[in-house]
Amino acid sequence: MSQQQAQPAVAVTRIPGAVWALGIVSLLMDISSEMIHSLLPVFLVTTLSASAFLVGVIEGVAESTALIVKVFSGVLSDYWGRRKPLAVAGYAMAALSKPLFALASSAGLVFTARILDRIGKGIRGAPRDALLADVTPANLRGAAFGLRQSLDTVGAFLGPLVAIGLMLLWANDFRAVFWVAVVPAMLSVALLLFSVREPQRPDRARLVNPIRRENLRKLVGSYWWVVAVAAVFTLARFSEAFLVLRAQQGGLAIALVPLVLIAMNVVYAVAAYPFGKLSDRMSHNMLLALGLIVLVVADLMLAYSGQGIWVWAGIALWGLHMGMTQGLLAAMVAHTAPDDLRGTAFGFFNLVSGVAMLIASALAGLLWDHFGASFTFSAGAGFSVLALFALGSKRLFARVDAPSTRTD
Repeated sequence: MSQQQAQPAVAVTRIPGAVWALGIVSLLMDISSEMIHSLLPVFLVTTLSASAFLVGVIEGVAESTALIVKVFSGVLSDYWGRRKPLAVAGYAMAALSKPLFALASSAGLVFTARILDRIGKGIRGAPRDALLADVTPANLRGAAFGLRQSLDTVGAFLGPLVAIGLMLLWANDFRAVFWVAVVPAMLSVALLLFSVREPQRPDRARLVNPIRRENLRKLVGSYWWVVAVAAVFTLARFSEAFLVLRAQQGGLAIALVPLVLIAMNVVYAVAAYPFGKLSDRMSHNMLLALGLIVLVVADLMLAYSGQGIWVWAGIALWGLHMGMTQGLLAAMVAHTAPDDLRGTAFGFFNLVSGVAMLIASALAGLLWDHFGASFTFSAGAGFSVLALFALGSKRLFARVDAPSTRTD
């Protein structure tokens, strides 16, 4: 018992090394994935002669698969009482899928690789987030999730940058770039395997099904309120693909289109850690509300200005609101979920948020086709205001709104 008490006393002043390792693991895998995914639609259409419809089917089925797997992996990590083996398995499956993209001679093999990659993401997501919460003292969880999200997002903009550079260097050799992407993926698995130690958990007399009714009752109303707020939040924030379309519609050259996501992710990466750290010291409710206000301003800029500096300002504010809110929502899940159901809690949270994202993006596409870009972003601002009313309608539970270090 004394050893368990000593660990938080050391960790409260700084983020544990395991959190840094998990963040760098995410960074390396994101570099690998984005090197491939930023080029994959063009590779499918130009090299493998796939239709745009087929590209959409591949992406839709792949992302849906990841959503389903996330729930089961989170439940399994609670049932088994182990997080790291599932996280390693998920990262390893994603890494082993990378060579298939380079070897693909048909859209069918690309589809197989994409499914394996997304299954890997689904397997690792909830156990990794639960593991991060397990190794971090409660008063530092906002900073820890913010740091991991920041490092993950660094990979999200480094990957396309590396891909662009290699494509220019190697005269648009897609397969050579895909082979290079294998290296950071394998490094991420090795780092997780050898640099992260899972904390000891009490031995249990028998394995218990986390999704039995009596166990699910332990996911109290404060947790489901976080899930509901996150769902409404996600409806207000549809796919970043529409940022790209808006910038291209405003006259951005096709060759420079990747700069949109690079710019958004740079701001996201820079903002995620400081705002995550801030969330350990201020009201979560207030910080979420500020993030929504930033999103409203971003949507209005993108709705009523189709080109120039205002579009780029809207893109930057979009990244800022992501940095303010995404790590915070994960920390709120960790605060409201029991330790033995943390994997299950992250699994349901990811599932609901993912389904909301699919609905939001489909709705945004319909609005774009029928009413145009301005109406689409105006609708996003409207959903943001709705989420603000949801936050104001109920005081966010004391357990979330008052971390252990708060005195007010």
